[in-house]
Amino acid sequence: MSFLENRFLNRVLHKTLWAALLPLCALWGMAQAVAERSTPHDTSTATQSVELPTEWQGTPLRPLALSEVELRFAKHFPGTLARLTDGRQVLVLRTVNQPTRMLHPATDCYRGLGYRIRNEQLEEQSDKTRWRCFVADRGGRPVRVCERIEDAQGQGFTDASAWYWASAAGQSTGPWKAITVATPL
Repeated sequence: MSFLENRFLNRVLHKTLWAALLPLCALWGMAQAVAERSTPHDTSTATQSVELPTEWQGTPLRPLALSEVELRFAKHFPGTLARLTDGRQVLVLRTVNQPTRMLHPATDCYRGLGYRIRNEQLEEQSDKTRWRCFVADRGGRPVRVCERIEDAQGQGFTDASAWYWASAAGQSTGPWKAITVATPL
């Protein structure tokens, strides 16, 4: 067989393999979505049985009411959602017991609310935890936002997609806690 014939056959085989695998991946994703939607969730309250922290970095916290947007989101979210403040920063705490695509990056939320996102980067805190941080700006009011997801064993994720696939593959176990901290600049 000539070099060109061999190369042609390799390309055909490669494309055929991809054509077979892509529908399987799509079916698996649809099955995950159906399984996620068919699991009953008690959404009677946004903070249903999760003990909220009383302090953040040594400063006392107090709970805040959820906004209209957050209440609508919490109604369908397969977990809990709470907002707290230390008087300077706002913490948004989300918990989930199973992998879900509804646990998405804060950048998606801020963009959806009309904020411009800039300076997105990973940062390591003094306690050696990694956070994904960015600046969100709307109407000349910048906010520094940092977020991470932690599993039941303390493993941290700075990327919601990496968390989802690790949890769906059983490499990370819940319950999971997503922490988002917003600090006005």
